Amino acid sequence: MKKKTIGIIGGAGYTAGELIRLLMHHSKVEIDFIYSTTNAGNKVSKIHQDLLGSTDLNFTSEINPEVDVLFLCLGHGNSKAFLEKNSFSETTKIIDLSNDFRLTKDEIFNGKTFIYGLPELHKEAIKKANYIANPGCFATAIQLALLPLAKADLLHDDIHINAVTGATGAGTSLSETTHFTYRDNNFSHYKAFSHQHLGEINQTVNQLQSSFNSEINFMPNRGNFSRGIFATLYTKFRGSIDDAKTLFNDFYKGAAFTFVSDEDIHLKQVVNTNKCLLHLHRHNNKLLVTSIIDNLLKGASGQAIQNMNLMLGYEETEGLNLKANYF
Repeated sequence: MKKKTIGIIGGAGYTAGELIRLLMHHSKVEIDFIYSTTNAGNKVSKIHQDLLGSTDLNFTSEINPEVDVLFLCLGHGNSKAFLEKNSFSETTKIIDLSNDFRLTKDEIFNGKTFIYGLPELHKEAIKKANYIANPGCFATAIQLALLPLAKADLLHDDIHINAVTGATGAGTSLSETTHFTYRDNNFSHYKAFSHQHLGEINQTVNQLQSSFNSEINFMPNRGNFSRGIFATLYTKFRGSIDDAKTLFNDFYKGAAFTFVSDEDIHLKQVVNTNKCLLHLHRHNNKLLVTSIIDNLLKGASGQAIQNMNLMLGYEETEGLNLKANYF
């Protein structure tokens, strides 16, 4: 069978680097071009140095409008601008990793309808889709902790979320808070109660439980590690811990990458994988849900490939059977 061709727009960032690494080892696709105006002509391995010896591909400022799948790894707000200036074949499937098309109010653009690409929620729609809005990293971890509760109409009180992300969550551009001297041996919060991912989180919860009208209080934090998201959330829960475990296990019994653990979980279990691990704990009348992912994989590039697999009719796990960097 002829391999599907892949184009990548915005090839120099962290998510693009991980996307390239995974696609190079995917048995059913091949990379046609990696677009980067600032790096055109340079070897990809000059920027993504972990790929030295693995690829001779160069960045290019030219696009092939006939590729089978296009990944947009651009900064937020730039995907719309790029698609306004560049046309692709009607058969080209597009997966956008920015937040440009995630909300219902933005899902239709130039005649294209973008499906929100959370496979645990929209698998059947993704299979039929031509255009995907890949979820945000915090949003992925948090939504996977909330989906079973919302589906069962069990969210009737405020939700309190504390989540920590690694330095790669801020991208490659340096600023005061991304510099090593700030991050090292340090911890801080940012965008308290106002993070941009709250829009898609609230949208999903209300999609599953239209009666939900309580507060989702989200405290994002910067951790002094490179990659991963460790999220904890709690809300009032009137059932037992066994009720909660049954609810979550039933909801995710067909999920390819989301699993409920009876043991406490930690980041090393998911870094370098496309997994989300969940753990449940009940205290008095509250349910605590812990959710962990790799922000660059299940939170970005891995989930994008998972969506691609579904769109193209491949095995959902194709190219994503990855071992965690446990030691």
